[in-house]
Amino acid sequence: MGFGTEILFMLVLGLLVLGPRRLYAMLGHMARAKAELENATRGIKSQLAAQLDAAHRDGRHVISSSNNGPEC
Repeated sequence: MGFGTEILFMLVLGLLVLGPRRLYAMLGHMARAKAELENATRGIKSQLAAQLDAAHRDGRHVISSSNNGPEC
C-alpha cells in the first residue's frame, strides 16, 4: 500500500465517521496546527543557529554530545 493510498483511505474513513462538514473543519484545524508547529520549529532552529554562531565568534567551545558531564 503506497503513501497516497493510505491518505485516501484515511480521508474516506474520516468522511464516513465525521461527515463532510466536520471532516472539513478537522482538516482546517490540522493544517493550522501543522503551520504553527513548522513556525515554532523554524524559530527554534534559527535561535539555535544564532547561539552557535555567537559561540563560534566568541571562541567558546561548544559542548559535544559525547560529553556526559563531570567525571567522578
